[in-house]
Amino acid sequence: MTDGERLTIDDEILARARIHARGVSREYDLEVDLGALEWSVSARAKRRAGACRWNTRHEVATIVLTRLAYERYEWEEFAAVVRHELVHAWEFQQFGESGHGSRFREKAATLDAPRHCRSFAEPRYVLRCLETDCEWTATRHRASKPVTAPGRYRCGCCGGSYEVEHADSGRAWTSSSGYGGAKSALGEEW
Repeated sequence: MTDGERLTIDDEILARARIHARGVSREYDLEVDLGALEWSVSARAKRRAGACRWNTRHEVATIVLTRLAYERYEWEEFAAVVRHELVHAWEFQQFGESGHGSRFREKAATLDAPRHCRSFAEPRYVLRCLETDCEWTATRHRASKPVTAPGRYRCGCCGGSYEVEHADSGRAWTSSSGYGGAKSALGEEW
């Protein structure tokens, strides 16, 4: 590093992740080719703490870690994300595919890696059943079809109608026109 160059938070994330990956590989005898792994940081991701992408043509795995998760998690929890993604990289390198099935679960348990990572971002939308006997709720981070057109979908538990609430404003709707109206009324606050 020369004068004037400064390490960024992304540099810190990648350095800590690579060091942790080397330690995990040695401690657990994980047969992952760390030299063939690529690493990057996402500043845009808001829901996933990490991802492992496989380039089939070049047979290269890239572990992508999320800056916001690094900032919100304690190191131990973020290190578990790194181990989770290492399991994916191992599966890609060994088998050319990866998922969250039994092979993944077994290897993740060996590495004390979670099957799923805790959400670090608050959802933008809450879906709530309108039936009095049903307590079903779901959350969404994006304006998916069940959010923008709730009248076309049903409760995931009892099959009844549901409403969608914009978490920040408390505005709720049950139809696509209601979604459009809420979005329009909130303007820049949307």
